[in-house]
Amino acid sequence: MKIEIRNLTKRFDGVTAVNNLSLTLEGGRITGIVGPNGSGKTTLVNLLSGFLPIDGGTVIIDDTITVKKIQPHKIKSYGITRTFQDIRLFEQMSVLDNILVVLTERNLWCALFECHRPEHMQKAEEVLRMIDLWDKRDEPASNLSYGQRKLLEIGRAVSMEARVYLFDEPFAGLFPGMAEIVESILRQLRSQGCAVVLIEHDMDLIRGLTDYVFVLDSGVLLAEGRPHEVLQDRKVVEAYIGN
Repeated sequence: MKIEIRNLTKRFDGVTAVNNLSLTLEGGRITGIVGPNGSGKTTLVNLLSGFLPIDGGTVIIDDTITVKKIQPHKIKSYGITRTFQDIRLFEQMSVLDNILVVLTERNLWCALFECHRPEHMQKAEEVLRMIDLWDKRDEPASNLSYGQRKLLEIGRAVSMEARVYLFDEPFAGLFPGMAEIVESILRQLRSQGCAVVLIEHDMDLIRGLTDYVFVLDSGVLLAEGRPHEVLQDRKVVEAYIGN
């Protein structure tokens, strides 16, 4: 799986948040997207997942699908899924049902009345054990701690069985044990050949977990390469690490 971004542009009231950006997100690789606040990281994810309209440029998926407009309800068909900085769950539904909704249907209304087949339940249990929430399966999502809620959202993304995963600060606010679970999930997705994109401010995580890094500054690509090389680049130190 590969996503190629060509000359991607997004403007807000005259401010260019993503400026003629070109980069490639490869399968079988964890790619870090870093940069100072306001550099365009989350805007890029919002463009790739259809939560913001693209003002210019194209997105090429697996060298075959060229997209100038991405709609949120179509990203599953492109093999793309994402998480959010602000956690988005079905709060009054149980932890288990939050996973089953993803596994069984395209929309919430149908999922509530669909008969869950054994394979759905088996997959849901597998995911919930992976994120250490199986024991919480019957509790409403609203009862979970912040870290558990974040793990549940990551579990929902994994349940999509996508080919491209866009993780927007998945480690923020997690205790070490929870962070280890997320790190294990990202490594597993990489081993399956998925393209894993990680927005992260912790440079130790970027150094230890990513295979390749893109550094953005004011919506422009400032540097790219292996993390241990890029994070020593003087331009990067001045623009980001030194802030």
